[in-house]
Amino acid sequence: MIASHLPAAAAPLAVGSLTLRNRLVATAHASGFIRDGLPLSGDAEYWGRLAAGGAALLICGGTTVAPESAPRQGNILQLHRPEAVEPLRARVNAMHAEGAIAVCQLVHLGRETLGAPSYYAPVAPSAVRSPREPTAPRPLLGSEIDDVVEAFRVSSAHALAAGFDGIELHAAHGYLLEQFLSPRTNPRRDGLEVLERVIAAIRGLSTAALLGVRFSVDASEEVALSPDELAELLPAVDPLVDYVNVTVGVRTTYVRDMATERPPVLADLARLRSLITRPLVASHAFRTPAAIDDALAAGADLVGMARALIADPDLPRKVLTGRATEVRPCVACNEDCRTFDPVLLCVVNPDLAPPGEPRRPAAPLVRAWDPPRATGQRVAVVGAGPAGLECALSLARAKVADVVLFEAADRLGGQLSTAALAPHRTGWAALLGFYERTLSAMGVDVRLRRTAEPGGELDAFDAVVLATGAVETSPLIEAGAVGSSAALARGVTSLTGAAHVLVADDGFGWWPGCDAVELAVAAGVPRITFVTPGTAFAGAIPPESRVQLLQRLSGTCELDIMPLCTATGIGPEGVTVAHHTSGGMTTVAADQVIVVGERRPRAAPDCTNPLVLTIGDAVVPRRVAHAIAEGREAAARIAAALRHGMTPTR
Repeated sequence: MIASHLPAAAAPLAVGSLTLRNRLVATAHASGFIRDGLPLSGDAEYWGRLAAGGAALLICGGTTVAPESAPRQGNILQLHRPEAVEPLRARVNAMHAEGAIAVCQLVHLGRETLGAPSYYAPVAPSAVRSPREPTAPRPLLGSEIDDVVEAFRVSSAHALAAGFDGIELHAAHGYLLEQFLSPRTNPRRDGLEVLERVIAAIRGLSTAALLGVRFSVDASEEVALSPDELAELLPAVDPLVDYVNVTVGVRTTYVRDMATERPPVLADLARLRSLITRPLVASHAFRTPAAIDDALAAGADLVGMARALIADPDLPRKVLTGRATEVRPCVACNEDCRTFDPVLLCVVNPDLAPPGEPRRPAAPLVRAWDPPRATGQRVAVVGAGPAGLECALSLARAKVADVVLFEAADRLGGQLSTAALAPHRTGWAALLGFYERTLSAMGVDVRLRRTAEPGGELDAFDAVVLATGAVETSPLIEAGAVGSSAALARGVTSLTGAAHVLVADDGFGWWPGCDAVELAVAAGVPRITFVTPGTAFAGAIPPESRVQLLQRLSGTCELDIMPLCTATGIGPEGVTVAHHTSGGMTTVAADQVIVVGERRPRAAPDCTNPLVLTIGDAVVPRRVAHAIAEGREAAARIAAALRHGMTPTR
């Protein structure tokens, strides 16, 4: 047996009547393989793969108990329906086959709608409006509380009939059970009584089934339990359940992005540990062995992760066997994992794919494809951005060729290494560190400060993958503005002393404009003007990230937002801004101008090698997910061609 790198995390733990094989938990999330409220093919496979990665306890989330709590698009499991039992059995069997304990988390959203249309009115203990909703919910009638208890009981019965080992009650994130528990949303103050009734109803189904409850520990808004209220509640709930799971936040704040570098519950664990006797699960933003160790040392019995296991389901096995450097890290970008479009996907993990696909769909641009001419086994990857890095790594793992990675710069990462320089966006550096370590361990020949061209050393290769990226362009750059990428590369000191910085966005509301604003804030610039032809500031970044960003900006500077405007030129008096609605012009005096320019692919060299593919931004500039997926796909096609010969398909 291989000695554990984390002895405390590897130790078994008795929870209720069951014994967990280690202390690592996959906390509640959903696969997205749900249609009309029922599991699809692919759901069981997702959970089986997750269980095979070594987590001891898998908590399935995204499961509602009542019709009024289910979005009408049907992409959330509706366990109040008896027809969900049979397809769920396949999910449970897949988890059990890999040695994991299976728990189903049940939720009633109450006054929250997740921002999705529903056929029914939201309900709550009182007509107190959520800050995330335009209208107040309908207050539950006294007799309807019996219906809520029965909804949890029926859904629990269905879960247990499907084979689940236990139930977790969701009393966190401002959903219905927490709405009952909070005196600010339940003037009747009968929340504990309601929770006790739900627990008793589930215990009446099975005394052997695990029963846990999840709470948020931070009083982030009026519905959330304050630390004192939670401290009063926990001793009363502790004897009634088998474990307590603690997390943070409410909807829009409970999935924090890479700006949250340290798990926020760590500071609360010592206090919470003194209040309960049952096993304590600490969850949210645990991604590293050090953080796991910190949680266990602070009093947690179990450490929960979701996004980290979406990025690499083998994380438990790797960290428990001293191979943490091999973990493909979650960067907490909150992009694909939060949209379920069409299913659960991950920016950094191209193995997650929609139904029927072996991996995330991608189409490298084929510039030359003549497998019979590829008589050797040498592949050149030109460009070490995320597309080139993933391609080189995947080729090395395929073991069909010697791989040489050329990079003109003095570091790996391309545009992603620049993005990682932005304030509060350093999570990308973890991904680049993973590639650098893994490529070195696999013996890939990485040649920095090398520009490979046809007619030279590239001619000796059977296959060439062009991952040469893109350049940022704008007439304003030619007029003296600094491109957003160049501004990040120059860093905070380049803005030190500026009194007024104007950021000219491209109107699409993505991270470059936001990063430029935060760079100016970090430099202490007192006034920032944000000009955008779009309708909003930061309108396209993930909702949770937008909430965190606005919290960080609060009170830092004078930030003027000019929507529906375009910066058209730079002159001696300042920046000329055209107003789309009035047709007027304004001149804004600013010390420095940062522009989010259009990114255009670099010109591709005319290679004559047998196999030539272009990937990533060198095809069309897009997101990191596209680059990684195309890198993986290009490697798969080249590996197959070098093994057997093939014709690529679109």
